[in-house]
Amino acid sequence: MALSEIDRDLLERCIERKPRAWEDFVDRFMGLAVHVVNHTARVRSLRLTSEDREDLCAAVFLEIIKEDFALLRHFRRQCSLATYLAVVARRAVVREILSHKMPAQLAAGGPEPAAHDSAPVEQRISDRDEVQRLLEELEGHEADVVRMYHLEGKTYQEIGSTVGISANSVGPLLSRAREKLRRAGTQRS
Repeated sequence: MALSEIDRDLLERCIERKPRAWEDFVDRFMGLAVHVVNHTARVRSLRLTSEDREDLCAAVFLEIIKEDFALLRHFRRQCSLATYLAVVARRAVVREILSHKMPAQLAAGGPEPAAHDSAPVEQRISDRDEVQRLLEELEGHEADVVRMYHLEGKTYQEIGSTVGISANSVGPLLSRAREKLRRAGTQRS
């Protein structure tokens, strides 16, 4: 989808710092930011409070205004502005979650599960050392996929093209790897 005239005008107004341009931009794209925050948290099994959601949305908009709207200035205008901003927002949210700036309760998806608990691995993403240790139990594509998903925050599509499998194969591979990690964690306790 091409850049719409409305978005082209809004983009130019923001870059030129016209009056009310930023407020109009935020009004237009706040719903998109909230959607990306909620979706990113959901696929990582994270529970968000309203404060967490607001902080993550703020991180998205701070990313956009950083360095005098550098992201908007570098937008190539070959797709819709919403598509571009969705990618920017997802990356900002994942980076924020992985940088441990979010509270431990959020990043862990709740209280830390016991070692024998069958909680999904992504609920323990806040402990990067533990994920790295558990990765030693995996080999080949499984280790690559778990590392890219849990530590690098890549999407199924990105993982599939990197590893050379279809995006639809990534989920089942992650499930099998999680099961191995659960069993390894249970045997250690």
